[in-house]
Amino acid sequence: MPSFNELTESQAIHELYECCSSRIWALRVAKARPFSDDEALLEYADLILAELTEIDLDEALAGHPRIGDRPDNPSSAREQSGVAGADADVLTDLKKLNAEYEEKFGHVYLVFANGRPAAELLDILKQRMHNDPETERRVMRMELAKINRSRLTRMLTPASAYRDPAVEAQA
Repeated sequence: MPSFNELTESQAIHELYECCSSRIWALRVAKARPFSDDEALLEYADLILAELTEIDLDEALAGHPRIGDRPDNPSSAREQSGVAGADADVLTDLKKLNAEYEEKFGHVYLVFANGRPAAELLDILKQRMHNDPETERRVMRMELAKINRSRLTRMLTPASAYRDPAVEAQA
């Protein structure tokens, strides 16, 4: 695969959109190429994420399944691997609190899940339910930045060189 800087604009936008479901984010990051190195790309991606409007942020959130639901894309499945095989009571509580969270905040509960066990994600959800909407929106944006960075790093890393311990543990 060619380097990120060598991709056509449409290929770059597609790859970026796979990392974050915000069209404007993907477009703006793709248009800023070439990047001097991977860190420059990551920093610019963070900057653009911080500048997203609330509508653009909602679009990005729409690309994320609920924690505990069956993920419909490989990135989410990899990130939520720690939820697989969780105790039925924990999954039931996650489902219930996910609904309460969405009712309170108006968007999906987003957390950097990468291999974390379901019980830990449930504890974080319980803590975040005490946030006011403004605080939670800031926390959610920070979690999205962590997810984007992880996905971008995976995108930039040749498949043969990248090993995700959470995924390997399932093999």
